[in-house]
Amino acid sequence: MAIQKQRIRINDQIKAAEVRVIGADGAQIGIMNIKAALAHAAEANLDLVEVAPQANPPVCRVMDYGKFKYQQSKKQQEARRRQTTIQIKEVKLRPKIEEHDMAFKLKNIRRFLGQNDKTKVTMIFRGREMAYPERGHRILQQIAEALADVGVVEQGPKMEGRTMYIIVAPK
Repeated sequence: MAIQKQRIRINDQIKAAEVRVIGADGAQIGIMNIKAALAHAAEANLDLVEVAPQANPPVCRVMDYGKFKYQQSKKQQEARRRQTTIQIKEVKLRPKIEEHDMAFKLKNIRRFLGQNDKTKVTMIFRGREMAYPERGHRILQQIAEALADVGVVEQGPKMEGRTMYIIVAPK
């Protein structure tokens, strides 16, 4: 998913013979040859910037290119700052878990969900515990019910080899 940065042509880099010109105030000036458009931009002490090169004729705008680039970089900075990253935290259990240990694990899961992190609750089976996967399934269902007020089960109990897991997302 590599985003290619489009090359914006300004002033003398524009190669079209005729262009549609939009003024600094946003009003459409009309179609004119490139020399007249460049003269119009120079008269206003601004740049001629190609905004729609695929159009016929290409659309150019009279603007301060340095100011435009600065505003674009500020918008991108703001977008990066507001972007949230969701992590997946993991809590591991065994089918023979005691009640106090279960309460402790639930407290940790609630804390993770409170921090807007998805949580993967993994049940690990060892030895003869593999003969009773329904016990692990029942415990995972209890956890899902206990977390119903703060989270939503995104993926139900799923068995992979010796592990069974659920993924809980914050509400």
